[in-house]
Amino acid sequence: MTSKIPNIHQKLTQKITLYYQTFPQVKAIALSGSQVNQVADNSSDIDLYVYHTEPIPVSERERIVAESGAIRADVGLTFWGPGDEWVDAVTGIGVDIIYWEVAWIEEQIDRVMVHHQPSVGYSTAFCHTLRNSQVMHDPTGWLTALVEKAKQSYPEPLQKAIIAHNYPLLRQVIPAYFNQIKKAIQREDPVSVNHRVAGFLASYFDVLFALNHQTHPGEKRLLKIAEQCHKVPVNMVEQINLILQLSGTVDEAILGHINNLVDALDTMMVAEGFEVGTR
Repeated sequence: MTSKIPNIHQKLTQKITLYYQTFPQVKAIALSGSQVNQVADNSSDIDLYVYHTEPIPVSERERIVAESGAIRADVGLTFWGPGDEWVDAVTGIGVDIIYWEVAWIEEQIDRVMVHHQPSVGYSTAFCHTLRNSQVMHDPTGWLTALVEKAKQSYPEPLQKAIIAHNYPLLRQVIPAYFNQIKKAIQREDPVSVNHRVAGFLASYFDVLFALNHQTHPGEKRLLKIAEQCHKVPVNMVEQINLILQLSGTVDEAILGHINNLVDALDTMMVAEGFEVGTR
């Protein structure tokens, strides 16, 4: 994949890659995130994915950070899976190392692209990461082959499965996000409203990207990416912005904006041949 990565980031990425590729349990290394998606600038971090068959000892990871040089470092993070983060001492660039076990990521790609299994939101996010990776180290060709599997044509059964799994959660079934938000408003619980709005949008975007045969890009720049979809509901951005403005309140007006957003999605889904349920 071609990308416009700032030269300073290129040099630092190559430097860090050299450290990790010396470990025998490291099968491949890839750069992903904004550096590869042509939205990076000089303040963007480096997101480096290290694919391994066995964990790299934390002591070795600490050694890499020490030798590379860091202003601040957090090594051995486990909040969202194994990872290390530091700020490079020379450039001030943030470095985010994500460790993905080989068998695990193979299973994630097969689950989606082969077995067409959806999730509640973010169904194809791991595939998106692989599709938008720049391979830095892949001596056996394993990662290149896995990237090609993730890049295959969007399976129709996957599209249908994601929509069937996420669309009812918008407002159709009893535990739908709309109903949960309504109850939170009645309880005057703005924290719960905010939490359920986040879940609603995760499933909404999962449906939207599936309708467009596009992989879900994750949590960042969703509106910008969604606007570039070939099929977009009328007034989508306006309605989402209005929902977000009210997501930390108990203002009932948010329910009207959610209905407007889903009504427009329904119209688009019907035009695409999908059945939509009643509220």
